[in-house]
Amino acid sequence: MLEINYMTMFDFFKNKKEANGLDAKGLRDLILQFVKEELQRLDGGEGKDISVIQLFIEADEAGRFLYETAVFVTEPARLEEEVQRIADNYAIALPLNWKLEVLFEDVPAGAIRTAQLSAGLVFKRAVKISAPELAGFKGRLFILKGHAEKEEYQLETVKGRINIGREKNIQANDGSFRINHVAFPARPDHENNKYISRQHAHIEWDPASALFKIYADEGGVPPGNKTKIRSAADESVQKLNSTNIGYPLQDGDQIILGDAAVLEFNMLYS
Repeated sequence: MLEINYMTMFDFFKNKKEANGLDAKGLRDLILQFVKEELQRLDGGEGKDISVIQLFIEADEAGRFLYETAVFVTEPARLEEEVQRIADNYAIALPLNWKLEVLFEDVPAGAIRTAQLSAGLVFKRAVKISAPELAGFKGRLFILKGHAEKEEYQLETVKGRINIGREKNIQANDGSFRINHVAFPARPDHENNKYISRQHAHIEWDPASALFKIYADEGGVPPGNKTKIRSAADESVQKLNSTNIGYPLQDGDQIILGDAAVLEFNMLYS
């Protein structure tokens, strides 16, 4: 069973006047300044255990647009990259697959919040899972649209990286050879498969968060063919714009490859 330890901190703003008159960039700078100050308080390698940083914002209709612009709500990877840059500049060891979540919802009771502005920060720490527990996690990919070699693929935590792309065996741009474990054959009768890149995406198991994560590869980010995720929770669509940031898959999420193929992900527990 995955356990999460919460570490909460800081009043987001000292008083309401600090936010008055700020444009989106000024508000973003203020957010990042406080994140930096809190990250700098981590010592003794504490940062390496952080799996998720959550920023909760309660904004009314009039103020929400400003906050959404400030935190790059349409491009969530950008704010995450800013935080990673802060961590790098100050030698704060965040784990490779940490995640930033910006949530426009009620600040939870466990978070410290300010009376002037309803916002707060929460750090989540994942407890390591033992080998027997890890063996109980498996995943499945089911082809909803498109023509892959199989209709269904089993994912196991011990298998390592699962490559997804057009054709089974390819030579990458750097000259190396790649095997696509979920392969879409290049055949004349499978016209839509040509919109799937040979190096489109891959899935990896992340033991820190006990989740499978999908990463876009070279051919699965702009200006190449796109990789998108449709959330099973709220049917929102997330575009993957970076090859370095993984998207944590939840049961029922759909993976969209170049608008030509759709795969459904399911989490299985034995």
